[in-house]
Amino acid sequence: MADIAREAGVSRNAVSLALRNDPQIAPATRERIHAIADRLGYQRNPAVGTLMSQMRRRSSQGSLGTLALINANHDRNAIQDHPTIPDYFNGCRSRALSLGYSVDTFWLHEPGMSGNRWKDILLTRGIRGILLIGMMKQNRIPESLVPSIEALPCVVTGVRTRRPAMSFACVDHHILTLRAFEKAIDLGYRRPGLVLDQEIDDLVEHRFSAGYASGQLLLPPQDRIPPFFDVQASRVDPGIFRRWFDAHRPDVIFTLYNIVRTWIQDLGMRVPEDVGLIQLEWRSNRPEWAGMRQHNDLCGSVAVDMLLRMIHNGECGIPPFPIATLIGPTWVDGSTVRYPG
Repeated sequence: MADIAREAGVSRNAVSLALRNDPQIAPATRERIHAIADRLGYQRNPAVGTLMSQMRRRSSQGSLGTLALINANHDRNAIQDHPTIPDYFNGCRSRALSLGYSVDTFWLHEPGMSGNRWKDILLTRGIRGILLIGMMKQNRIPESLVPSIEALPCVVTGVRTRRPAMSFACVDHHILTLRAFEKAIDLGYRRPGLVLDQEIDDLVEHRFSAGYASGQLLLPPQDRIPPFFDVQASRVDPGIFRRWFDAHRPDVIFTLYNIVRTWIQDLGMRVPEDVGLIQLEWRSNRPEWAGMRQHNDLCGSVAVDMLLRMIHNGECGIPPFPIATLIGPTWVDGSTVRYPG
């Protein structure tokens, strides 16, 4: 484009306008610039042209479109109050805004919302795609939302859904637990145990317990401990946890719950001197724990990228082959484990 501008004796901006047949450039000048471009073999890059068109539209309209961020949790305030859902929400919102899209927030369990009502609202508001956030009690999308996801692109963040199965972005729960197991072995632990609510493991289709089972293959059979799933019952009767602990004597425990530390201390054990604790979802509000950072904000950001790809490709509806993007975890040091030396 610089060569064309030099030969035509005009600015690069004038060349750009002329090649788009912009009426700001006189017809005779446009024709002369087109002739020079043809002679020099200039070919417009369609990808760059599309990007520049979007940027100009964003500049003139303020937004490339609106995405729906639907809080699928049964708690209306989960996107502010839940321990982890705000990370997904903020990751989605920040990424969308940075790419020039505005967001509208909805609650999936709003009373009186039928399938047609959801669809009418989303289409009337000019929603271009749906991000479903915060499913915690189930991984099945309610029938009331199906007409909307048949009409618009949709990506889920946090869990894999079934009936229907949608494309999704979430942490790799299997590799997270396996890497935590490997880290525990590197730290010198020999009898790791897993304490996890059965409902949570079911929600992620047993990927936590599958990673734990894979890690146990690193141990001799006599040191392999069955996972403990009776977390809810133990909140009422800690003796249930005590019996599992006494039967298997783990030297480090992987968990999601602060209460496990209380249960250990109530047994007269010290953390980390007697029993180590590794958090499977490390959070900044409890920095003393060692554990795995899930990067839930990144899951939200990646979900937006997946959704925009679908929008740009004209994809919508229930996908025949759902696409998954799994985010790798990272280890965070803390005072709840012993370190060699």
